[in-house]
Amino acid sequence: MSRGSVSSRPVKRSRTRRAGESAFGVVLLVRNGLLVLVAAVLLVAGGWTSWGSARYAMGLAGREHGTVKVASCDDERCAGPFVPDGGGRPRDRVSLVKAASPGVGERVTVVLRPGGERAVRTGPAGVLHAWVPFAGALLLAALVVAGGLRWRRTAWGMGLAGVALLVGAWVAL
Repeated sequence: MSRGSVSSRPVKRSRTRRAGESAFGVVLLVRNGLLVLVAAVLLVAGGWTSWGSARYAMGLAGREHGTVKVASCDDERCAGPFVPDGGGRPRDRVSLVKAASPGVGERVTVVLRPGGERAVRTGPAGVLHAWVPFAGALLLAALVVAGGLRWRRTAWGMGLAGVALLVGAWVAL
């Protein structure tokens, strides 16, 4: 038999080595499962947070549609009088998130949340702004998927989708 040929008899491994190899496989499987769970929790949390405002911005909830003329802004919110588009009553003061507000003196289309004091911007700008937390979750989950799971193509897709959503919201606002 020459030196470079492969032996036809199977290599006998000890019971300890076989147990160690299977335990290492279980550890890798558990690690990957936990990383998938972390990425899924990030995406679900981002989607849940976004859905709180997105359902109003997309017109799936809320009954009072109208416009707000932004009269004043503080650190977090802008406020102004609400004029309904049809049914509903006008209100002297409703507030909306400052990031979704075009600026003092501008008019913006909104839908009122239940209770009638808080408004959510509608239209493409409002919808994109509502999904910004999900975009952040996509970016964070992409880091987990790329770094921990080594699924680089999936991570690039998630990351680019998150960046596209953030850029779209920034351009629309």
